[in-house]
Amino acid sequence: MTDYAHIHQPVLLEQCVGLVAPALRTPGALAVDCTLGLAGHSIAFLKAAPQARLIGIDRDIEALRMATARVEQEGLGGRFIPVHAAFDDFSRVLEERGIDTVQAVFMDLGLSSLQIDERERGFSYAHDAPLDMRMDVSQPLTAQMVLERYDAAALTRIFKAYGEERFARQIAQEIVRSRADEPLTSSRQLTALVDRVIPQAHRGSGNPAKRVFQALRIEVNGELEKLARTLPQIANRLAVGGRLVVESYHSLEDKTVKSFMMQGTRVDAPADMPVVPDDMQPFFAPLTKGAVMADDEERERNPRAASVRLRAVELVRPVPQRWRRRFEHEADGSMQRAGARHGATGRRRGKRG
Repeated sequence: MTDYAHIHQPVLLEQCVGLVAPALRTPGALAVDCTLGLAGHSIAFLKAAPQARLIGIDRDIEALRMATARVEQEGLGGRFIPVHAAFDDFSRVLEERGIDTVQAVFMDLGLSSLQIDERERGFSYAHDAPLDMRMDVSQPLTAQMVLERYDAAALTRIFKAYGEERFARQIAQEIVRSRADEPLTSSRQLTALVDRVIPQAHRGSGNPAKRVFQALRIEVNGELEKLARTLPQIANRLAVGGRLVVESYHSLEDKTVKSFMMQGTRVDAPADMPVVPDDMQPFFAPLTKGAVMADDEERERNPRAASVRLRAVELVRPVPQRWRRRFEHEADGSMQRAGARHGATGRRRGKRG
């Protein structure tokens, strides 16, 4: 029997259960884990809410297989529905199952331990592996393709925006220069290149290539675009009293989540309006005071918790129609941008068309 607990340690597990479980008290309540991974959080939710069911979504077919086996080992398979999909297929997943609303949605936006530890995917700079970095191996774009095809301006943009890398331009220029002589195909080559570029005096803790690897992973998998497309879908599918709980690990992810949640916690009316109509009242209530972070003990026990930011809201009234229309538009717009992005096969220029 596989020791899944050894492979995967869920981040802020107790806090996440405390936020999700209260929404699952009614018989037949339904939760969706949009980032199932190895089901550490999902199993805890099902145990804490014995009358609830849970849909577990993951784009990684191997992770989905292992998670399903783990849930069944725990005797929870009868209340678990595994789905192979990306989380931005949220509405489609529910529609195909005849589901209108759900009581809780959870997202853990970090890489799963399986993906980090699976050497052949090339997610980690700690092991030499092909530069793949796809969470869903059926998609065409890989990290190697990004490094082969993007020009220096485009590489600079993603390293700076997604990796917050101070030496983004210098690294991008060195990639373009180096690939003219030899293609970059392995994590070892990329790590060595970054090591050559970043001065010793300007290095922080850890491997100097970590920000570049992070940026490539986000670009390859379209993570920020998918997140921006998914959050509006979730809002339109939450039942009143339903909860959205999200763990982010990167400042841009957290900024996206924070901005989305905050817009629903404010009065949507001019400050001088004497009486605020019901449909202009806030529809989200915050469940966390700012972002919850891991304490020193958890960071010591689980280093992958070091950068986590946990935020949660509850839907306290139906989403007003104009907001529903706006959310539908945002989801469709993000989908079109993502489709155009992954459909590109030529060299990427510094600005998108």
